[in-house]
Amino acid sequence: QVQLVESGGGVVQAGGSLRLSCAASGRPHSGYTMGWFRQAPGKEREFVAAINWAGIGAVYADSVKGRFTISRDNLRKTVSLQMNSLKPEDTAVYYCAAPRGHVIVIPKRSYEYDDWGQGTQVTVSS
Repeated sequence: QVQLVESGGGVVQAGGSLRLSCAASGRPHSGYTMGWFRQAPGKEREFVAAINWAGIGAVYADSVKGRFTISRDNLRKTVSLQMNSLKPEDTAVYYCAAPRGHVIVIPKRSYEYDDWGQGTQVTVSS
């Protein structure tokens, strides 16, 4: 099991940028896929981005492709989400998550992730 703590959320105007960070503790951070999800009020939790253990393979939701970039630092046990060209529809609580097992294909479904952070609010004003 790994403990995950997100930070970096806030309020930003449309077109602006934010950088979210997730700090991991507990089991070794390296060797495991890490992902970001988000949940807007009244909506289901949705996949945003994920990165493999080596940090050289990443997948993105179509809605954020080209605007968001996920990265990780295995030495510091952190995973980050750089969000540019933010839109009001990006407003949500953003969660960091990790599966407990090693995976070959980067998962995109929330049920494939076992450990979750508490979330950080991102609000984009128009």
